[in-house]
Amino acid sequence: MPIARVLASGMVERIGIEGGSIQYKSERGSLKYDEDFADHNVGLKKIATVLMNPQSGVIDSADEVDAVGHRVVHGGQKFSEINRVTEDVKENIRQLFSLAPLHNPANLTGIEVAEALFPNAEQFCVFDTAFFSSIPQKAYQFAIPQRFLNEEHIRTYGFHGTSHKYVSAKAQEYLNAENLKLITIHLGNGCSMTALENGKPIDTSLGFGPANGLIMGTRAGDIDQTVVFYLQEKLGYSVQEVNTLLNKESGMLGLTGYSDLRDIEAKAEAGDAVCKLALEMNAYRIRKYIGAYAAALNGLDALVFTAGIGENSSTIRRLVCEKMDFLGISIDVSANLERKKGIHEIQSKEAKVKVLIIPTNEELEIANQVYNSVGVEN
Repeated sequence: MPIARVLASGMVERIGIEGGSIQYKSERGSLKYDEDFADHNVGLKKIATVLMNPQSGVIDSADEVDAVGHRVVHGGQKFSEINRVTEDVKENIRQLFSLAPLHNPANLTGIEVAEALFPNAEQFCVFDTAFFSSIPQKAYQFAIPQRFLNEEHIRTYGFHGTSHKYVSAKAQEYLNAENLKLITIHLGNGCSMTALENGKPIDTSLGFGPANGLIMGTRAGDIDQTVVFYLQEKLGYSVQEVNTLLNKESGMLGLTGYSDLRDIEAKAEAGDAVCKLALEMNAYRIRKYIGAYAAALNGLDALVFTAGIGENSSTIRRLVCEKMDFLGISIDVSANLERKKGIHEIQSKEAKVKVLIIPTNEELEIANQVYNSVGVEN
């Protein structure tokens, strides 16, 4: 930084499930091998090992790192911007575990491991919820007694804000326009959608915690709250059991037995009716949100697909954009199948709405915010 040159990149995949792997690439060499990672602690330590590998690493010592930026999913009402890590900040992240059970614990693990591995570096948190501070009260408030908002701060916070912020800015830059009505669709193991006008979010699908909205890898998304009462009162589930069921055992995993969409698509292509239906359900939920957000925006200029599934699954993009011509959305089948780097358009010639694939870069967005906060000199 500040020239934003990538020294190394990589991925640790399938943490906590079988078939784990690590990929690493730098100017000095590459590594790729299969290894199971029990949890994020193990995965993060392995990342530090490859970064300081004598043959392919990019740093000789942990002392070379000036700052570490951490994505933290839930910042609650207290954190609306980047924060330097303190014991108070860590305690607040810990207090929000129940609202982001799949993320905040792992995020705190990342901070604590990085503090141990890079003891002289400044640590910073970039909160996913911060980007959504512009959402109006009519959209973020729930229709429950007013005291729950005033006293307990129960409201929509929104998540994946770092990704939505990055790709919406890139869409404006690519289309050379600021006054756009956009819907950004972040599809990964966690999924969310955001409606934006003039670069500012006006609504988003994830709410008080990152479990609402779309069907996700292991999360149910929108569900009739009566089901929760039924599970507890009629079937005898405890509060924690319901929490585990809806966050870790539902979504695509609950529907098919698989949480990785690549596995589900392969099974569907081979004729598995259950997996085929799950893909259709997934896309149907996204289409409903597109309709709702197009209405909230009173129009739509562009649709943006991003994140692992959004960028790579031509199947999901096709299923989402089918029979959407009423809203001016249709895609070119050939363009949708092409694998390209960078931003590219996949809408058909007659479409009124641009359909863009924009690779997200949360790491760069975090790095920019950290660099501007710490004032590291090049």
